[in-house]
Amino acid sequence: MAQLGGTRPPPACGPDHGDAQLSYPSLMVFKLGIVGVGNIFPAYLRTLQRSKLFNIVGIANAGPGIGSAARRAQEYRLPAMSLEALLDSDADIILCLTPPLSHHAIGMRVLQAGKHFYTEKPLAATFAQGQELVALAERQGLRLGSAPDTFYGAAAQTVRALVDGGTLGPIRHGTAHFMAHGPDEWHPNPDFFYRTGAGPLLDVGVYYLTHLVHHLGPVAHVSGTAHTTHTERRIAVGPNAGKTLAVEVPTHIVTQLAFSGGAQVVLTSSFDVWKHGHPPMELYGDAGSIQLPDPNRFGGTVRSAVRDGPWVRADGKRPYTTNMRGLGLVDMALALQSGRPQRCSAEMALHVLEAMERAIVAGLGGHTQPLTTTCTRPAPLDPTPL
Repeated sequence: MAQLGGTRPPPACGPDHGDAQLSYPSLMVFKLGIVGVGNIFPAYLRTLQRSKLFNIVGIANAGPGIGSAARRAQEYRLPAMSLEALLDSDADIILCLTPPLSHHAIGMRVLQAGKHFYTEKPLAATFAQGQELVALAERQGLRLGSAPDTFYGAAAQTVRALVDGGTLGPIRHGTAHFMAHGPDEWHPNPDFFYRTGAGPLLDVGVYYLTHLVHHLGPVAHVSGTAHTTHTERRIAVGPNAGKTLAVEVPTHIVTQLAFSGGAQVVLTSSFDVWKHGHPPMELYGDAGSIQLPDPNRFGGTVRSAVRDGPWVRADGKRPYTTNMRGLGLVDMALALQSGRPQRCSAEMALHVLEAMERAIVAGLGGHTQPLTTTCTRPAPLDPTPL
């Protein structure tokens, strides 16, 4: 989706010497259209332009007319057009940066127009919608991809190397915590964060779950609890300050994730917590433990401990440590040219979406929910980056 939820948006990208190889001037250039020009747009644009894999043929709003796309177009010297014109253009790929409620409708139109589709997270607002997108892409013979792509970053790839290397033994257990007090404290228009397709799990917990699937493989079944602490929230800032909004989704969700490989991880996703002292994630193996940084970031410090030894900071020399939103789309473009699978695959995005939806069903109903989908772990970037 176009904006991040329970935490403030990450800072603008800074220089990162480890990312200097993200440039492919000798490869095919794809014609790209972008729908949605919100907070995340500049970070995507920076990564995509840096790769030299894309010629941006137009940017558009999800709704009728040009609207805010015209302002972004002037700011970045890009052509603005209506969504209809963008769908009729010669774009090869459409990138969707809109809120999740419109991912399905836009994606279906893009795929029906014969164009590859990549969207901000989640893949769709519901699992059923995600299934329709995946089925249509398969029928059309088109690529479909979805963020999050932060697992391409240096931190996640460091963790993946530790997990695959086996130094800490098989991973048996883990904990993951996204807990904040919700975007109504800082966002001027936070309504959509409390509607279907969002909430703490689908808006931010999706980063945690995607990283866990990248590290550990697919989820077999889920259980847990879920509830809505407050049925109304009060907007704290902006022109709507003081107004209340209705909450349509659970705001505190505790999920027991049982992975097909045997690991058991507890994920807590909440918009109801002011402050906590837990690390974002920890994984526990037979021979030691790994402490992971915020999966909503590409970089961060990874620590590991062998048995009861001290925490040791892992080597931080891998690339992609800054806010490089769009690496998943870069990877999809490279995969299109080589014929290989992409890492931000439709298969994994649909599996994660089902896991999140089943987690809420399990939490509200009190019964374990098996998953009907599975996926392949994305190939690691180690030893070579994109």
